[in-house]
Amino acid sequence: MCGIVGYIGQRSALPVLIDGLRRLEYRGYDSAGIAYANGEGIGIHKTMGRIDDLKNILPAPLPEARVGLGHTRWATHGAPSDRNAHPHETGGVAVVHNGIIENYQQLKARLIAEGHEFASDTDTEVIPQLISSYMQKGFHFEEAMRMAILDLKGSYALGIMSASAPGKLFAVRNGSPLVVGFGPGEFFFASDIPAFLAYTKKFAFMEDGQIFTLAAGEEARLERLETNGNSGGNSGKRPPEPELKIVEIDWTAEMAEKEGYDYFMQKEIYEQPATVMETMREWLDDPMEMLRTMGITPKMILGLRRLHIAACGTSYHAALVGKYAIESLAHIPVEVEIASEFRYKHLLVEKNSLFVSITQSGETADTLAAQREAGKKGAHTLTICNVVGSTASREADSVLYTRAGPEIGVASTKAFTAQMAALCLLAVALGVKRGRLIADEAETLTGQLKKMPLLIEKALAAGPHVKEVAASVTGARSMLYLGRGINYPIALEGALKLKEISYIHAEGYPAGEMKHGPIALIESGLPVVVVIPMGSLFEKTLSNIEEVKARGGRVIAVTDEPASLQGKADETIPVPSTHPVLSPFVNVIPLQMLAFHTGVIRGNDVDKPRNLAKSVTVE
Repeated sequence: MCGIVGYIGQRSALPVLIDGLRRLEYRGYDSAGIAYANGEGIGIHKTMGRIDDLKNILPAPLPEARVGLGHTRWATHGAPSDRNAHPHETGGVAVVHNGIIENYQQLKARLIAEGHEFASDTDTEVIPQLISSYMQKGFHFEEAMRMAILDLKGSYALGIMSASAPGKLFAVRNGSPLVVGFGPGEFFFASDIPAFLAYTKKFAFMEDGQIFTLAAGEEARLERLETNGNSGGNSGKRPPEPELKIVEIDWTAEMAEKEGYDYFMQKEIYEQPATVMETMREWLDDPMEMLRTMGITPKMILGLRRLHIAACGTSYHAALVGKYAIESLAHIPVEVEIASEFRYKHLLVEKNSLFVSITQSGETADTLAAQREAGKKGAHTLTICNVVGSTASREADSVLYTRAGPEIGVASTKAFTAQMAALCLLAVALGVKRGRLIADEAETLTGQLKKMPLLIEKALAAGPHVKEVAASVTGARSMLYLGRGINYPIALEGALKLKEISYIHAEGYPAGEMKHGPIALIESGLPVVVVIPMGSLFEKTLSNIEEVKARGGRVIAVTDEPASLQGKADETIPVPSTHPVLSPFVNVIPLQMLAFHTGVIRGNDVDKPRNLAKSVTVE
């Protein structure tokens, strides 16, 4: 959840670190800090607040240093405050941390009994304290560091530096994401790629149990933690050293900039015609080739009795759209699970079944755990993921990449539609291969998918009207979102976006469930957003609108048939028509814009909504 960065090389370190933190601020913005070494020991500046608050407390001119660490925090242990901000330093050892140290209380009690005093309420502080403790017992720094790390339980990505090891940085991963960037005579590390896209396109994705030793002008040293230090029962047989795999990323630095927009979320909403097409481009002419490339065999497809999908948050809503599409086009029963629940239930995943995980970052902790559990049960694991080289993509049997580019806004928009695009392509391919979708129907669907960027552009054209509607709901205390069939997940997603960005309470329901409880919430003036495309469920949903109107609710309808809703809805937001299975693509666009404009009008920071972070990498 937090963002960590590190730099060592010939550049002035502090501007590089501040720039990296600014690009990672979507991962947490409760507090921020930097540590650097310049021959006079370790200097630390940190504060509660955002990166701009950190910049305000830095001395001018900036201290000269060629090595340093940075951190932007999403608080877990200890309230946001100056004292709980990272980096934490003890005895000349500075540490930044993303993750949770689960056994920190036991370690802290041990260290206090040894006479150590703590200056914060965080779990992280035990790490430099542990290293210092081992150094006091006579171990040199690197040995003490490895021994301390092996004492830790939980998830962590660490950046470590020490006055005892000048000119070196150490990056450690166990369960939390960490990438190392490579430039001429310099190294970077960060929680996510966008931090240093302006400086390098070459990255290595660390795996669990690995430690990088980085020194300017030298070769990076990648090792397994088990080969050094206090291994706690190591048999003495050294496992093979890990292979350094460097990936060249095709994202540009400009992709992580606003490029003239006021907000990243606004930019990302308007990027969706391009990102949907980029996700589909490779496979649109031959979805069968997609299956072959992923290693999903005809025997596996024909033998599928059930398909499982696990995801969290917005990706879960994309999974629900995928369920409707796959069941409709391929006639395969689909179970969709919230990943955090899936990992703890009695798993009824059959051997040789297909398990799909959906994760924008490829590092979502609960989704990774679900994918691993399904793999252990013998399922073929397929991940739909946006980051090449991420943990999910490395560990899955097959990968279907979305091509959304870096998504900086915390509330997901373009990643959602890219995930739907991948799932719809998968549904078409499975339908054809199982003989449930004839060639003409498949051609119609792929033809409509090819038109989708243009249709999304038409949906975006309603932006000025959506802004007017948003202005009329900013004072609402609560809102309802209704949809039926494949657009029920869009109602859920619309409600989630509004909650995330505007802080207005909102709930999404299947429209047919109104009489089973939610109708009790309808009162005079309550805004009710209804997704009602023309189709087999139009008349049924129209009846639900009548129920809302009879009780004084204010209906805002998203529809491709506005003429049929004259006198029925208080506001209509028009969208273009498309194939019923593909209608979520156009219907979600006004709901994203409604949430965005409502949040902006209410004065909220829509790119960094309170209490949220972009990538949930801890349980």
